[in-house]
Amino acid sequence: MKRTIGIVIILMLSLTSILSQENKENKEIRIPLLGEMAPQFTAESTKGKIVFPDDYELKWKILFSHPSDFTPVCSSEIIELALMQKDFNKLEAKLIVVSTDGLESHIEWVKSMESIKYRGKPTPKIDFPLVADKSLAISKKYGMIHSYTSSTRDVRGVFIIDPSDRIRAIFFYPFDVGRNIEEIKRTLIALQTTEKKNVLTPANWVPGQDYLLHPPKSMLDSEKLSKKNDPDLYSLDWYLWFQKAR
Repeated sequence: MKRTIGIVIILMLSLTSILSQENKENKEIRIPLLGEMAPQFTAESTKGKIVFPDDYELKWKILFSHPSDFTPVCSSEIIELALMQKDFNKLEAKLIVVSTDGLESHIEWVKSMESIKYRGKPTPKIDFPLVADKSLAISKKYGMIHSYTSSTRDVRGVFIIDPSDRIRAIFFYPFDVGRNIEEIKRTLIALQTTEKKNVLTPANWVPGQDYLLHPPKSMLDSEKLSKKNDPDLYSLDWYLWFQKAR
């Protein structure tokens, strides 16, 4: 009986130690909040040493995390980014990819992808950097390691960061679902539009569609908008005002 009790105690202590260690590791991993300054890092990449975000001063930045090199979903996403990198350049947005694999692996992966014809299109030269994060330091700063999925591989994360280095949008996808790069581009355009025009974008908005106005504080304020007789403004109810896209 005493021996059985002793074994149970040892097992309980071992389990407590494991849970304590897991909690400690989870506390080291934190997803930055919207509006927070983007965590800084210095790392080696396929385009040389990167000091982030300082190397991209006054630019929009989109940081992508990938679980692993030479994997199907990751490869399709990187190739799609390469096919759309000119679109992001026109939007003055820089693309940065982070993975927990090493630099040599990244370099060979890039060479492989640049030789692939995807959806009938040749892959252009991948001009954005793939950052090596074998130590997991970057991944932990951005909350990309989700321990219930993997303790060594990033989930598919996306952080859109504005020119003042503040995080403006965050996406997370599971290992088995590829990201919609067009949706990421649409979100970037929406963020730039709302900032430039001081408007809102409604559900499913795409560039060229009408904007939402910030809601009037009261029905009286809504009536004041109506009295302006502005042909570019219209409402569906007192709190739901639109502005025509021009």
